[in-house]
Amino acid sequence: MNDPGLNSLLKWSIENSSNQSDSSTKNTSTAATYTPNRGPDPSALASLLGGPSDAELMKSSMVVITSPSTPVPARRTAFDNFEQLIENLDNANNMSVLGLWVPLLQQLNSEDAEVRNMAIACVRTAVQNNLPTQEKALEMGAVPILIGIALRDQDVGVRKRAVRALSAEIRNFQVGLDAFLEGLRVEGMEERKVDAGDMQAVDELIEKLLERTQRSE
Repeated sequence: MNDPGLNSLLKWSIENSSNQSDSSTKNTSTAATYTPNRGPDPSALASLLGGPSDAELMKSSMVVITSPSTPVPARRTAFDNFEQLIENLDNANNMSVLGLWVPLLQQLNSEDAEVRNMAIACVRTAVQNNLPTQEKALEMGAVPILIGIALRDQDVGVRKRAVRALSAEIRNFQVGLDAFLEGLRVEGMEERKVDAGDMQAVDELIEKLLERTQRSE
């Protein structure tokens, strides 16, 4: 069987053994500058030794996040762990496969402002410079939800973070930007057609919405 984790460990072992052998033949001056290789890939070790995969950690974090009995401090830790995991593009793309978009977006309706804030942060991280997740977030209805939060949430910090998440969602993603503009029109905010690649024009849109969030206090 072709085990990627085992292959990774074997590659590290060979390279490390080669470096150690080479270093033994060098003079003292050269050896003094030698920096040993870093250890093997932790994820490869975890896979080989039976540790939880990133996918399993993501699902476990979401279980903690969505459990009604989870106190906010524990939920905060789970959100932090989840967000760190989805900073990896492959993990972010895997959210749809694991069915994690629905429970994440459901947290945007939490009665706790901190939970809403943390959920929005995860959405923003997931869609940052990542077209597949931008498309998935749009498909799941994240754009109108975030617009509603940006305009009507009771907490100004949550409103501002929702705008930042929208900014990440629409940049270099024309379909998302068009949905954003349509959402603004529904809210009575008419805006001209904008090219998603025009960063200055997108920035101006985002700044206008940020100003609106501050007036909503």
